[in-house]
Amino acid sequence: MPEPEKFPADLRISDFNYDLPEERIARYPMADRDASRLLIYRQGEILETRFSSLAEFLSPNCLMIFNNSKVIGARLIFNKRTGAQIEIFCLEPDDPHTDMYVAMHTKEKSRWKCLIGGASKWKRGTVLEKKTATLTLHATFIEKKTEYFIVEFSWSPDSLDFSEVLHSLGSIPLPPYLKRQAETLDAERYQTIYASEEGSVAAPTAGLHFTPQVFDSLTKRNISRLYVTLHVGAGTFMPVKSDRLSDHLMHEEFIEVDQDTLQILVEKLSGYIIAVGTTTLRTIESLYWLGVKTFRNRNITASELTIGQWDPYQKDADMSVEEALYSLLEWIGRRPDKKLITRTQLFIVPGYQFKIIGGLITNFHLPKSTLLLLVGALIGEDWKKVYQFALKNDYRFLSYGDGCMFLSD
Repeated sequence: MPEPEKFPADLRISDFNYDLPEERIARYPMADRDASRLLIYRQGEILETRFSSLAEFLSPNCLMIFNNSKVIGARLIFNKRTGAQIEIFCLEPDDPHTDMYVAMHTKEKSRWKCLIGGASKWKRGTVLEKKTATLTLHATFIEKKTEYFIVEFSWSPDSLDFSEVLHSLGSIPLPPYLKRQAETLDAERYQTIYASEEGSVAAPTAGLHFTPQVFDSLTKRNISRLYVTLHVGAGTFMPVKSDRLSDHLMHEEFIEVDQDTLQILVEKLSGYIIAVGTTTLRTIESLYWLGVKTFRNRNITASELTIGQWDPYQKDADMSVEEALYSLLEWIGRRPDKKLITRTQLFIVPGYQFKIIGGLITNFHLPKSTLLLLVGALIGEDWKKVYQFALKNDYRFLSYGDGCMFLSD
């Protein structure tokens, strides 16, 4: 893989490691979402509070951006007549030109990229069946790829769409590090209260802390809210396998932003913008790079308008945020649906120059993960200081854990 021209070549994933004791991983959520602790980092200083008090630490009139993606019941369990169990984990549609909304509302049949537990017990072409009194789902093993399998699903009644099938027969795919099966409470608690766009196989967990009461407190301080969509893929849990970061292949994820949302973002550029979650941050920063591409090629097609992981690290990628976003706004305005639906592979590591985002609300992430790299890009070597403080002071880590907020000023 050719090395990008501005990528910090000396970065090693081993420099983003820390010891995470098992007892620090939160296996279950707090009884109340906003009762989670909140660590606040601003210019080298650390403050502590509860998430319920978030608004008190924010400047009035800032803009908070959220990811409204909804976790789907992507985990399907089939039992063969022999008694063997096959677990299918739906990742994304097989067709790269099919967006998540279309895939979730497909009727009759659909092909997906999947992970399979017990794949050795399932021969190519063999059809598995899962049924209830009102629904029958068939899964056919089509092909094995290097990192996933192709599975074709078909169902009856075929008047149902795939979203309804997963809702009836699937279960929420909890992160593997929780080391437990999904329970009844997870159907509610592993979703944000504002989740609306189906397509994620993992929750945008920073948003799990928000409640109507927290939203009310934000409104009272005149803090605006804006929603974008990035469908979180299973790649978010994948470890970085190569020590040299420039050798890592970043996973792709679907993003969706409409014209009205982008217009509001453009109007708010002069203020302070906070991303709720790393997925939101990747979406918003990707908009800049997408705008750069539309500026350079006004007639770029929707299939060509994607973000590769090295795009931000090319020597000629330098344009004002206003120019880039206005160009993207004009491009979306020429679309019949007034929407941008594409994929981003944006890889944010130390050395990345943030274009739009000034602050981030997130959880505490796994050692040697792309999410920890993003935090390191935002606050530099102080990520070690923050994580050491959190470990020493008994913060809860990962998806159901406590939150932290990083502010640049």
